[in-house]
Amino acid sequence: MGDRVILHLDMDAFYASVEVRENPELAGLPLIVGHKGPRGVVTTCSYEARKFGVRSAMPSLRAMRLCPDAVWVPVRIALYASVSRRIRAIFDEFTPLVEPLSIDEAFLDLTGIARDLADGAHHARRLKERIQGQERLTASAGVAPTKFLAKLASDLEKPDGLVIFPVEDVPTRLWPMAVEKLWGAGPKSVERLKQTGIVSVRDLVDAGEERIARILGPSAAEHLSALARGEDPRDVVPDREAKSISEERTFAEDLRDPEAIEAEFLARSDGIARQLREEGFLARTVRIKVRTGSFKTFTRALTLKRPTDSAEIIYEAARGMFRDKVDLAGKGVRLLGVGGANLVHREDAERTGQEDPQPDLFAGFDPGVLSKQVQSERQSRAARASDDLVRRFGPRAITRARLLDRRKRGPGEGD
Repeated sequence: MGDRVILHLDMDAFYASVEVRENPELAGLPLIVGHKGPRGVVTTCSYEARKFGVRSAMPSLRAMRLCPDAVWVPVRIALYASVSRRIRAIFDEFTPLVEPLSIDEAFLDLTGIARDLADGAHHARRLKERIQGQERLTASAGVAPTKFLAKLASDLEKPDGLVIFPVEDVPTRLWPMAVEKLWGAGPKSVERLKQTGIVSVRDLVDAGEERIARILGPSAAEHLSALARGEDPRDVVPDREAKSISEERTFAEDLRDPEAIEAEFLARSDGIARQLREEGFLARTVRIKVRTGSFKTFTRALTLKRPTDSAEIIYEAARGMFRDKVDLAGKGVRLLGVGGANLVHREDAERTGQEDPQPDLFAGFDPGVLSKQVQSERQSRAARASDDLVRRFGPRAITRARLLDRRKRGPGEGD
């Protein structure tokens, strides 16, 4: 374990930082990314806003009370995902062992690349400089012999931090921390520990594994005690496959117009399809999520005959499920989401013949079949051209004619 060099890199206030990069006039201001409204939620915020107590997942009304002068901007997930993919490409230049945790953080195994933790910090500094130079964004890094300590270290000196955390420093740096800093110490477990006077990691170590087992059970006691000693044998696991891709919106006012609801299904399907194509996946299953103004939630799923990355196919499946399997009982739609699940790599599907078949203009002369094949190819070419425009000019570079009126009115939605 002592010979391993694990790096955890976490982008600093990622969404907010990207927004500041896109609009430098926002620099230094308390910035909140999310929907400013009675039903809104803070997605993330700048460090200037955090000084007022604003936090991710906080109801917008509370954030508005804490920081009334904050600047609010809507979530632009396509933009953030595009930046994230470029950053991931930088990671891959440093090591093939990259385990992404989310859109803005990942583990990198530098064992064998870096001589020791100090050399690992040198690589981490180079990585941070590459990201700063290419994307004009800062990141915080933690270097340690274990994943747990590396992730802990990356959070110690945010923003733009770089911290080395050897096992030898566990007694002086980890033990004074609150016991909830240990992975696996959930709210209920922490509450039970605190009821017995165990508040810090040092308290847990002093109590001993046997006593912790009586409080939480032997498995939890073994796990938490190992982490408290800085022990974490888990490897960095590359190629963590995406199990699903989804996109949903909460609306400031309930949607009741059927055409408006279907337009939102189309917009969500477009976003999902584009993300599938950009990441090289096809979806076998289409899912929808619909929540009414009374908070009744419907989730439905449909498995397709062939996996797809076509917005039209995803939309037709989503719309069909909504029409046939969702009864709003006179209520409006508060939240609407579309997702693709059971993902397969496009190359794998092509290799095994699972992908949507490409048209063969010389295969036969059935006009109906030929028409469908040509239409499918045209849709595919149009989708690729649309993706290219979005990559070059941003998510608002192109939109469907059906969605133009909706875009002019403004999204009226939060994330």
